[in-house]
Amino acid sequence: MSEEGFVIVITGIPGVGKTTVIDAAMEAAKRENMNVTLMNYGTVMFEIAKAEGLVENRDQMRRLPSHVQRRIQRLAARRISEDAKGHVVLVDTHMLIRTPEGFLPGIPAWVAEELKPNVLVLVEAEPEEIARRRKKDETRERDVQSIEEIQMHQEMCRSAAAACAALTGATIVVIPNHDGRAHEAAEQVFKLFRTLKES
Repeated sequence: MSEEGFVIVITGIPGVGKTTVIDAAMEAAKRENMNVTLMNYGTVMFEIAKAEGLVENRDQMRRLPSHVQRRIQRLAARRISEDAKGHVVLVDTHMLIRTPEGFLPGIPAWVAEELKPNVLVLVEAEPEEIARRRKKDETRERDVQSIEEIQMHQEMCRSAAAACAALTGATIVVIPNHDGRAHEAAEQVFKLFRTLKES
């Protein structure tokens, strides 16, 4: 295991089922006594923004002006990088965030340079699956997107991942999370834990 640790960044657009996949993968790691730390980038950003009195809930984050979000991203990257030493860290984040001014990179250059990811994971599903999941989820305040917009969002996330990989040298893994098959997606994430642990 590297002294600097290994950083897996896992991303997916809202409604793709990323949280379900992460929870199952972390449970598998726990059963195998693997030292994997889960850090949610949005939670770290929210804690910083809330402490500054800028927001009251997570869904207000994406409505902040982009220059404010960029500043908070930098602070969050610094905080996470301080903890990502000597073990496998799974960073739960978004490749792109919708804002009133357009898509904001979730991993801009200054974040990528701080995190130094080894692997970028894109959790994906069919646009129709994502639309159905969003409609059923009453626990979150979701933006409404057409099937075409969801498709474009995922395609843009792939492009953003490629740009981040070119900057950092990280590998990219695309993991499908189709309806009723989240356990298969989680198994692929767990295999990454095992591979990095053994390297």
